[in-house]
Amino acid sequence: MSSYTLRSIVLMGATVTMGLVTGAFALYAHTVMPGLKTTDNRTFVGAFQALDRAIINPWFMLGGFVGALGFTIAAVATNLHRDVLPWIIVALVLYLVAFIITMAVNVPLNDALKAAGDPDRIKDLAHVREQFHEARWVAWNLVRTVASLGAFVSLAWALVEHGRAAG
Repeated sequence: MSSYTLRSIVLMGATVTMGLVTGAFALYAHTVMPGLKTTDNRTFVGAFQALDRAIINPWFMLGGFVGALGFTIAAVATNLHRDVLPWIIVALVLYLVAFIITMAVNVPLNDALKAAGDPDRIKDLAHVREQFHEARWVAWNLVRTVASLGAFVSLAWALVEHGRAAG
């Protein structure tokens, strides 16, 4: 396999996985959370807990969330001293912002909501929902969505420039 082919595969992998994770974040921003916002406390807590348990799976973790980070780091490593490197670095920095927000804000809020237990056994569902800090989760999700979208656009442009360099 030529080094150009390797760089192409890695950059395509970074772009695709970044697109997938951006899509997941965006779906929460424009569909899941607005939909859950209109539900009663029992439905909100139960549905969010179920969604959070379901999203922790190999398809999302490897094909999106962690995969995007790994492929983007690999894209940096395989494109050192190439004209596309600045675009890939921008993507990496933007995705690191999204990754850190996820780990520092969204995951702890998710975990706290799951730790509250079975919604059928929670005495004060309104308090549990309030402690979740729904508005905070939504606001930070929007930030990570925008950051990962910027990373996706940067990788897409790097892919265009990579192709132009071959031609």
